[in-house]
Amino acid sequence: MAGVVQERIIPPANTLVKYDNPVLVTTHLGKKTREGSPSKIGTTACKVQSAPPTTDIRRETDEILNGILPPKEWEEDGQIWTQHVSSIPATRLDVINLQEQLDMRLQQRQARETGICPVRRELYTQCFDEVIRQVTINCAERGLLLLRVRDEIRMTMAAYQTLYQSSIAFGMRKALQAEQGKEDLMSAAEELRLQKAELEKNVAELRQRSEQAEIRATELREAEEKKHSEEIQFLKKTNQQLKTQLEGIIATKK
Repeated sequence: MAGVVQERIIPPANTLVKYDNPVLVTTHLGKKTREGSPSKIGTTACKVQSAPPTTDIRRETDEILNGILPPKEWEEDGQIWTQHVSSIPATRLDVINLQEQLDMRLQQRQARETGICPVRRELYTQCFDEVIRQVTINCAERGLLLLRVRDEIRMTMAAYQTLYQSSIAFGMRKALQAEQGKEDLMSAAEELRLQKAELEKNVAELRQRSEQAEIRATELREAEEKKHSEEIQFLKKTNQQLKTQLEGIIATKK
């Protein structure tokens, strides 16, 4: 069974959480071995800082830390490295430095002071993880309680993100439906405009036919009246002639 054979001194990673130096992990029969693995997270009594921690308490604290903040593992040049969170207790100066580092990185990465900002959320998440690490070293119960708070916050944020994405999808569907409905209404309006134009054309044709029919009816009526007047005049003239003839015949007989 192979063990840890080499340590690597590197600058601190781009995170506010304090880690130990990376350790080279060797492999044997396809299985990796590393110094300490996160097992079940148990409960330990709060340690008093005045008394040095025992080996069992320190090992249990390391297991809890590895459970709360799992070690990092990566492969580089065919070698597998692992990096655990630091189990060194934090001092007052460490807390002050953490606050200064947080403020400095917020300014460097130009995080927004208000509103939704992924950068600000990431940095505050790292800061909270570092606070959990510091508290867990002094009292595991407090660390586990803060872990519950952290997980609850993450779950709430995930729920809000899901709700936001669902609302965005719902809004997009409604927008597409509204756009489709708008297109349908525009098509219906265009069809109605065409029908209106066709009906107006029919009305114009019917009005023209009606006017032509009225003109023809007027001409026929005038022609009939003229013919009737001529017939009356002819009959009156014929009647007058017959009357004259009749008077002549009567006068001759006398």
